[in-house]
This record gives sequence, C-alpha cells and structure tokens, in this order.
Amino acid sequence: MKLPVKVPVPSALASAVRAALVPVVAGAVALGGLCAWTASGAAGRPPAVTVEEARVLLPLGRDDTAAFFRVRNEGDADDELIGVEAPTAGGAMLSRTVVRKGAGHMEMVQSAPLPSGGTLEMSPHGLDIMVWAPPRLKLGDRLPVVLRFREAGTVRVEAEVVRAGSR
Repeated sequence: MKLPVKVPVPSALASAVRAALVPVVAGAVALGGLCAWTASGAAGRPPAVTVEEARVLLPLGRDDTAAFFRVRNEGDADDELIGVEAPTAGGAMLSRTVVRKGAGHMEMVQSAPLPSGGTLEMSPHGLDIMVWAPPRLKLGDRLPVVLRFREAGTVRVEAEVVRAGSR
C-alpha cells in the first residue's frame, strides 16, 4: 500500500514575500549602480562659479561707471549669468560694447553664457556691468555687486575701485 505524498502548498505570506523580493532586489541593484556612478565622478558636478579680479572704474564725479569680473565655472554643467545688481548704486545692468563702422556704443545684454569648465572675461571692450548713479567712490573703495546665475544662484562680490587703464 502506498502512502499519499504531501506536497507543501505555499502560504499566502510566502507567496507575497517571493513576489516582493524581485522588485526590491532590482531597486537595490539600481541604487548601488547609481551610487557607484556618482562616486566615480561620471555623474558630473553642478556649476561651481568663482569670481576673480572684481574691479570697478573710478567714476569722474557722479558719472556712471563700469564693473568688470573674471567668472569661472569649475563645474561640469553649463550656466548663464542672468542678472546683476549694485545695491548701493542707482542700478546696474549687463551690457556689451559694440563697434560698427568705427563707432562704439553700448547695448544691453539679457544674459551671458558660462560654459562648463569655461571663463567669462569682462572688459571695457566687450561684456561689462554698467553701474549708474554710483555712490561717491575713491580709489581702493569696494562696491558691492550681486551676480545672479541660472543654476549657481546668487554670488555676492565686492569690486575694488581702480583707475581706468590699470590692471
């Protein structure tokens, strides 16, 4: 006589655990891969903006003046300078000197690109920040300026007052 063989029937709990195990393991593997990718530096770094050589030209009396900066993006993502302020002056705007037919004039600029790993060099012959109604300034004073970037946010700097033509 043969004895009946009992086949174990999985309980509902065991079935639920097995069903949930696959997506949990897949999620853990994906998370581990993303962590390794980021730790290796392959994910890149966001824009990292630094400002050097912040200077503003000594105005003649109460005349408007210009400020210049060297802006570096040491990150792996592009950024863009989208606004400027000079809190102690009447105002400030991003501008560019344009020469046509031998005559130069200023044009307002809405923004300036700052590529990843790149430099935005401002000068009297190109991009600058026009500052109108500046406070009374003398050589060596510092003028606060706020630079606003699309990705890096707000960067506050103080531009040193220098004579035109000095470096």
